[in-house]
Amino acid sequence: MMFVSSLIVTFFYFQGATPARPGGENIGCDDYLGSDKVLDKCGVCGGDNTACKVVSGVFKHVLTKVGYHKVVEIPEGATKINVTEMTKSNNYLALRSRSGRSIINGNWAIDRPGRYEGGGTLFTYKRPNEISSTAGESFLAEGPTNEALDVYMIHQQPNPGIHYEYVIAAANAISPQLPPHRRPAEPFNGQLEEETSNPTENRDSFSEIDTGSFPGRHPGRYPSHQPDNQVLPLQPPRRSRDFNWKQVGSTECSTTCGKGSRYPVFRCVNRNTHEETADVFCDSSTKPSPEEEPCNLFPCPAFWDIGEWSECSKTCGLGMQHRQILCRHIYANRTLTVQPHRCQSLEKPETTSTCQLKICSEWQIRTDWTPCSVPCGVGQKTRDVKCISNIGDVVDDEECNMKLRPDDIENCDMGPCAKSWFLTEWSDRCSAECGEGVRTRSVVCMSNHISSLPLEGCGNHRPPETTACNNGPCEGKVEWFTGSWSQCSVECGTGTQQRDVICITKTAEGFNVVKPNECSYLERPPNQQSCHLKSCGAKWFNTDWSACSKSCEGGFRIREVRCLADDMAHSDKCDQELKPEDTESCNTQDCMPEIDENCKDKYYNCNVVVQARLCVYAYYKTACCASCLRAASRQSGFLGRR
Repeated sequence: MMFVSSLIVTFFYFQGATPARPGGENIGCDDYLGSDKVLDKCGVCGGDNTACKVVSGVFKHVLTKVGYHKVVEIPEGATKINVTEMTKSNNYLALRSRSGRSIINGNWAIDRPGRYEGGGTLFTYKRPNEISSTAGESFLAEGPTNEALDVYMIHQQPNPGIHYEYVIAAANAISPQLPPHRRPAEPFNGQLEEETSNPTENRDSFSEIDTGSFPGRHPGRYPSHQPDNQVLPLQPPRRSRDFNWKQVGSTECSTTCGKGSRYPVFRCVNRNTHEETADVFCDSSTKPSPEEEPCNLFPCPAFWDIGEWSECSKTCGLGMQHRQILCRHIYANRTLTVQPHRCQSLEKPETTSTCQLKICSEWQIRTDWTPCSVPCGVGQKTRDVKCISNIGDVVDDEECNMKLRPDDIENCDMGPCAKSWFLTEWSDRCSAECGEGVRTRSVVCMSNHISSLPLEGCGNHRPPETTACNNGPCEGKVEWFTGSWSQCSVECGTGTQQRDVICITKTAEGFNVVKPNECSYLERPPNQQSCHLKSCGAKWFNTDWSACSKSCEGGFRIREVRCLADDMAHSDKCDQELKPEDTESCNTQDCMPEIDENCKDKYYNCNVVVQARLCVYAYYKTACCASCLRAASRQSGFLGRR
């Protein structure tokens, strides 16, 4: 039994297979049985996460234009890639390679959530669609990438923020492929690798195994002599030149269409009989490496790619939802969008559908109509209308469809009312202070709700509204007589009106004008009153000019100009082109020195004295006083300002 076990182990060693792990022990990342070493997040076996660095950030730029906007570049060699919208939005994430090849959501075509290959790794594209979910879109990939990739955002609404994170190797990163202590020909996973230092030696036969010395053995690591209880393994069959490797076919194509791949299959055959035999009879070092071959290059039939349904347009009741339907086909393990006519032979799925998340609240009439507000004629009646949820609770009216709300108030006609003549008392004063006049009262036909009269109108017998009166003869009586008011003194704003007021005495033929003092015991009516035809609107007002700043040779004076409304409040409605000037020049005449009656020229040719500059001498300064004084003023720039 021990002999058979040794044979099986020897066969596995030379075939490169891994024997079963005894005792169920685990293999660490260093490929040693029973090791507890694991890869850290940097991919280093037994590492402490110091061989790499985490790059993260948040893209919060405020964007204004709709379209693609670059978010971040994912460098070559990046791992643990995570790009996520911070909250749900109508924007989309997009990914493409540095060469411009679209990976996800390129060319304004929105891909379905799923897995997409790009940059040497597999990206998982997620887009939560639940109404209650607030999570945004995301890209996730383990990496590493074999080229630089660019992440974009298709901007359609305000950017909620995009968080990105990936891991890259630091400058002192250790290669995670092999443990640092392992060298060629040392035990690998409890086995020995085949010696490759002399590949051409003994190619046609197996070498005998020295039980005391293994290829690549190092002093001190293994015993230098064979244990007494070890059984020598059987030698494998000797290789012969009568056997060689031959391609006998290919593997099945990985796809039935759209460019798949397959690999040639090599078997060990007898050169003479061409019969297949066990692979151990051929030299494994001469076995050709199977190379990938393309197959089934013809494109796959196009199909309708059905996107996920959008959110329901209404939170309750019957609404609508939409989804994107694209004509696509698969080629080279990529799903590509093609022209819709490629799918014309297929029935296109519906892009819209009705939806209902829950039953809406509904209107409920809680009471009957109240009695009419009037006993006769037209009045109003009311009733109680409430919005009730689907569980019977009273909720706000906004929860129900306001267009379907039943009326809670309406008019009611109780029929015609009985009508009567309603009268006021006669006026106390007669219309004339003397002679014949009239007294008046108001007469109106109205409904009488408390009357028991038959239902009919007031009739044609309208009571009189005037009655005659007489305060005695007018002979000898005086009174004030007023004329009509004149026109208002202004076209807008507040002005005045005038009228004539005279004292008269009535006669049988008419009246006579008498002196005003005869009516002095009577209250005289006013002969003037204010009037207001219309508002003038805002107008410019200004103060008087101030005193001039200079008495000669050009000064200026100012005044304040304001725009005031009718109520004298500040306004900005005035026409700026009509604004009066608030500054003007004044006293532009030349300044003249004060005249000294005692300072005169005694000679007619004093100008010669000035030209000869003799005014510095006391004699000429006195003899030509006026000329010398004017010359001194001009020379010193003194202008005689007061």
